[in-house]
Amino acid sequence: MTFMTPEGGIEWFRVFEVFMLLLIGIGPKIALVPFVDLTADLPKETQVAVANKAVRTAIVWALVLVVLGWFLMALLHFSTGSVLVAGGIVLLLMSLHMLVSGSETEDHVEGHGEKDPMDMAYYPLAVPYILNPVGIAVLVIASSQLPSILSFDTAILIAIVLLVGLIDLVMFRNIETISKFMDPAKLGVTEAVFGVLLAALAVELMVHGLVELGVITAHLAT
Repeated sequence: MTFMTPEGGIEWFRVFEVFMLLLIGIGPKIALVPFVDLTADLPKETQVAVANKAVRTAIVWALVLVVLGWFLMALLHFSTGSVLVAGGIVLLLMSLHMLVSGSETEDHVEGHGEKDPMDMAYYPLAVPYILNPVGIAVLVIASSQLPSILSFDTAILIAIVLLVGLIDLVMFRNIETISKFMDPAKLGVTEAVFGVLLAALAVELMVHGLVELGVITAHLAT
């Protein structure tokens, strides 16, 4: 992966494309409802502390994947296609859960009722809700395609990750204000629609993964 043109300029469309993918893969949308559900009864100060820890944890792991994703692929002997298929399967399960359950986090709320809120910042908020399968797949693959860890492309990718992390931090630190404008009925509709879109993205990841693995041909995948 390169963000540079042959003339040495920045390929802004590629930057925007990766930014949009990471806005899904590390952004606030998938984690928004779980965060509201899991922190609804917490004081404002605790909500902010949970938000800080969840976002910080997700972004740190995202940066680890940027730096070491290529190494993990080589160490564990899995390919780009395998990452895409695995990410697609997990994302499909998450999207189906969004579609069939009245609340995406109903099971998590029951299971974490007695848990330390700061522990919930690690799981399930940081992973797999903030840093979700799309983000993991994109970052691991991008890491494997970077020309060098010390390249300008790596700096751009890290900058995109940090920008998305800043968006996350602003959203979750102000969740009390945002939740006042979140109508439960309308939110349920948006969750269902977004669940369908995520399911489509999950299928697309799996199709591209199967093409990479040679299971199906690119002609059949188009």
